[in-house]
Amino acid sequence: MGSISVLFLLSMFLLAVDVKALNHSKIPLGYWLSPIANRTSWVSPSGLFAFGFYPQDKGFAIGIWLRNQPNNTLVWTADTDNQPVSSKATLNLTSDELLLRTEHGEETSIADFSDHSIHSASMHDSGNFVLYDNSSTVLWESFASPTDTILGGQNYSYNNFDLVSTSDHSGRRYRLRIDSKGNLVSYPDNSTYGTETAYWSFDAFDDTSVILSLNQRGLLRLILGSSSIIISANNSYPGEKETTIIYRAMLDSDGIFKLYSHHFWGNGSNTSSKMYSEWSALRDQCEVKGFCGFNSYCISTGSKADCHCYPGFLFINPKNKFLGCFNNFSEDGCSKGPMVPYNIIALPNISLGDFPYSVVRTNQENCNTSCLGDCNCRAAFYINGTCKKYKLPLKYGRSQNLSVMIFLKVNRRNDVSLDPRPPSPVILMDGKKILIIFLTLGFIALICSVIAISCFFTYRQQVHRYRNLSPENVNVEFAGNFTLRSFSYNELEKATNGFKEPLGEGSFGSVYKGYVSEANKTIAVKRLEKFVEEGERDFRAEMTAIARTHHRNIVQLLGFCIEGSRKLLVYEYMSNGSLADLLFKAKKRTLWKERVRIALEVARGVFYLHQECEVHIIHCNLKPQNILMDDTWTAKISEFGLARLSLPNQTRTAMGIEGTSEYSAPEWQKNALISVKADIYSFGVLLLEIVCCRRNIDVNVLTADEMLLSNWVYNCLVAGQLDKLVGDENVDMKTLDRMVKVGLWCIQEDPALRPPMKNVILMLEGTMDIAVPPSPAISHS
Repeated sequence: MGSISVLFLLSMFLLAVDVKALNHSKIPLGYWLSPIANRTSWVSPSGLFAFGFYPQDKGFAIGIWLRNQPNNTLVWTADTDNQPVSSKATLNLTSDELLLRTEHGEETSIADFSDHSIHSASMHDSGNFVLYDNSSTVLWESFASPTDTILGGQNYSYNNFDLVSTSDHSGRRYRLRIDSKGNLVSYPDNSTYGTETAYWSFDAFDDTSVILSLNQRGLLRLILGSSSIIISANNSYPGEKETTIIYRAMLDSDGIFKLYSHHFWGNGSNTSSKMYSEWSALRDQCEVKGFCGFNSYCISTGSKADCHCYPGFLFINPKNKFLGCFNNFSEDGCSKGPMVPYNIIALPNISLGDFPYSVVRTNQENCNTSCLGDCNCRAAFYINGTCKKYKLPLKYGRSQNLSVMIFLKVNRRNDVSLDPRPPSPVILMDGKKILIIFLTLGFIALICSVIAISCFFTYRQQVHRYRNLSPENVNVEFAGNFTLRSFSYNELEKATNGFKEPLGEGSFGSVYKGYVSEANKTIAVKRLEKFVEEGERDFRAEMTAIARTHHRNIVQLLGFCIEGSRKLLVYEYMSNGSLADLLFKAKKRTLWKERVRIALEVARGVFYLHQECEVHIIHCNLKPQNILMDDTWTAKISEFGLARLSLPNQTRTAMGIEGTSEYSAPEWQKNALISVKADIYSFGVLLLEIVCCRRNIDVNVLTADEMLLSNWVYNCLVAGQLDKLVGDENVDMKTLDRMVKVGLWCIQEDPALRPPMKNVILMLEGTMDIAVPPSPAISHS
């Protein structure tokens, strides 16, 4: 919701509602709301705020709004992931929950409680909607779960969910949060790197206990204990004595954090209002990463910004340029040989804000040549002797008045047409010339190779086996570009304080917590203790491949250390433990919606490894202990000690009997060739554990039928008793049915029956029908 888009016009039926009848200081049990009944909302005593149904698209949604005239300003929404409901929906206040019921009987809890009973509710003049027990203790409040807005008197902390901007009820583009360093940051929602791609940051305290506070006088500040730092104060617009001022800070739909004030004067039906913009974190919309979509770049035009496609790309939707651009020609791919059908053109004053996949020290000519001959490279950025290469999609492009330039690879066979006003490109290199260069260099390289091979066998015994991975030959830009860094053993010993704080134990070794002071970054160091010499070549290849994986749901490998027999890997630190801790050790079950989200995040991570990663990877060790949670509770796949690389045309690979047997596919345990379907099996077991919050094999159960989770789940499915799997937990039964069926399909003994991960995601999202699966115990018969 932006400063314009958040202002929505409520239908005239809202004006006809008997406000006095709805104006309750305390809302008793049994009260209900409906979009078309006399009660559509509950209004605060002053009449400035209302909670209830508001028109959204072709239906209705639940939220809180500031009652301006003639338009209202939405300040909170109940659930931005759900679709609008019809006019026949109802919202009921019961002793157990605030329950939304659709015309089809589907029920969604806005707020539910198992340990306490709700006694009443209240819509406060502050804009806070509150549920109380019989002793007037607050059970739940909207202030504790902000969506994109903070109101005067409201605080926001590190433990709150992100503020998420919305352009409509289902669209979300940007996030604002307090990060793990205590900084207030804004970053694109679709970023693989999360807060590492922040485009705005307010640094105050190096402490996650910091609180973002907006008081009722419009003072926006960060507070830590008795200390505070002011972000913005109101501009004190003059007003009459009777004026009421409401302040709100919000992450606008353009991704910019802003402070507004709403001035009200008069009373009753004669109330008037006016909105002022008090403060804005950024003035230039092009500073917002992702303001323009993939394969496009942003140009500032006065107070506004415009999006343009790169040469060789067309707008996905010319009426909505921010959606980005697509290729207007098909890629030849890496299997077609040298990249001769391409030219390199220069685009002046354009910069890319994304992380490159390759960073090397070279000159400009070699940088261009390298990109032209690299099938993965679509753009290169050269600055101060450093060549940075980028693959598609090109992200966060921006026009700046700086002496910078990117070099774009375009297809020679198509005419490159440019949209109006972008900088004029200059052709730098022709593909035919590059082919001649490659042939010449190849001949020279052949002669040199013959000489080098003879020298190599003489010298190899005297050279350290991994000298080519020594620190001086590896890029050490750690925090800035996420390129792989080579550490010395002494550096990691110092970073971990002598390996004193163990985090856990994975395949081949233990993991320790560490801290790299020059990067101001907490890390996890895995010290390999069970490594065999014949696996070292695979170790190097897999380390390189995993280092080039960049996905929101994959733990990032940051560096390594190889010194003789000492071999260590450095990963990003995951502060909230593992999925196993959430499922098996938590005192109370993780909320159903959170478990559904986690399951989808793991599925997307596996899909990336199988099909989207530059080198396809079979993980071979998926289990709850290897799904880690970061500081935003995002699920990330870790532990690649057993992973195997798979070429695009390779369907199966050899594998020894390793891993955890209860998560291992049958073909793996038989020492047969495995494929990505082995990961599908492991994911199926994992998915059923997420549903039931118990281990696959559990002897501490009421009956013998429940010991093996897959058998119990299948029996409950065919008996129509899926509610047994979740007990008294309030879950969406359609989602439960989908997750159970997907899990059972994934653990079929015949690999051919297991769905590919893409279909798994579609089925979990509800966009693909799911047949009733056969029993996993008899699928092979």
